[in-house]
Amino acid sequence: MDMRTLARDIIAGRRLTRQDDLSVFLTCELEALCQGADEIREALSGNRVDLCAIINGRSGRCPEDCSYCAQSAWHNTQCAVYDFLPEEDIAAACARSAREGINRFSIVTAGRALSGAEFDRAIHAYETLRRTCRIHLCASMGFLSDEQLHRLRAAGVTSYHHNIETSRRYFPQICTTHTYDMKVDMLRRVKAAGLRACSGGIIGMGETWEDRLDMAVSLAELDIRSIPLNVLLPVAGTPLAQLPRLREPEILRTVALFRYLNPEADIRLAAGRALLSGNGESAFRAGASAAITGDMLTTAACATVRSDRAMLRAMGRVLTTE
Repeated sequence: MDMRTLARDIIAGRRLTRQDDLSVFLTCELEALCQGADEIREALSGNRVDLCAIINGRSGRCPEDCSYCAQSAWHNTQCAVYDFLPEEDIAAACARSAREGINRFSIVTAGRALSGAEFDRAIHAYETLRRTCRIHLCASMGFLSDEQLHRLRAAGVTSYHHNIETSRRYFPQICTTHTYDMKVDMLRRVKAAGLRACSGGIIGMGETWEDRLDMAVSLAELDIRSIPLNVLLPVAGTPLAQLPRLREPEILRTVALFRYLNPEADIRLAAGRALLSGNGESAFRAGASAAITGDMLTTAACATVRSDRAMLRAMGRVLTTE
C-alpha cells in the first residue's frame, strides 16, 4: 500500500479500524510513512501546536506497582518524596507557564488517587489558578470518583489525563495493582463528567509492535483527542532498568502510525524527547502536533519552553491559544 495515498484517503474521511490490515505500518518505508503522517497533521490540525506544562504536585510513595515508575513504593529509586505542594509554588509555576504562552497547565500527583485534605487543597489551588492565570487547567490525579471529577470541573479544570499505558494484552506485564479495564472505565467517566480526556502511554517497555498498534486503535475507539506519547527512559531501581533505549527511527514510526490511526487527535510528545534529533523536531515532521514542555517532567528535564518556541517558530508552527 502506498502510504501517501492512504494519507490522502484519511484526509478525505477514511478511518482505519481493527478490521483493517495494520501490518502495513510495520513494513512500509519510514520516510513515506512520516511524510504521509505530516500531511494528515497539516490537513486536519493545521500548523497549530498545543503546549502543556506540568508540575509534580505530590511525589513518591505510590502504592501501585507500575514497573516503569520511579515513584512506586515497590521500587528502590531514591526519587523525591513530598506531600502536596504549597499552593504558592503551584501558582508561581502556572503563572510562569502562562507568561511563556503555554496553553495548558496540569498538576500531576503520585498515588492511586488524590483524596481527603490533599484533594481539597488541589481544588482550592485550581480555583486560585482560574482567577489569576489565563491558561487551560488540567489534572492527573489517578482513579478519582465521579464526585471528585465534578468538583475539578467546577474549580476550572477542563481536561483530565489518565494513560492506558500500553495494550490490553501487555498491561498485566506492566502493572498488577490495577487493571486495564479500570483505566478504560476511568476515561469514560472523565468524558461523562464533561472533561476532555487525555490518554496515551509509554513505548519501549518490552512491548511488541502489535501492542503499539493495539494501543493506538484503542485510543481511537475511545475517541481520545489528546494522546501523550512517552518513550521509556529506564530508571535504576525499577524492573525495566536494563531495557535498551529506543532508537529514533522506531520512535518516529510509532508517532507516525498514531497519527494515521488518530488523525484528528493531538499527538503529544512527552518524556523521552531527548532521544530524538533536534529535541523532537523530527517527530513534529512525522505527525506530532503537541508537546509537554518545560522542566517539570517527572523523570528528566526536557526542552525548555523558549527553545521549544524557537524551534516551532522556525518550522512555521503556531502555538495554539484555544
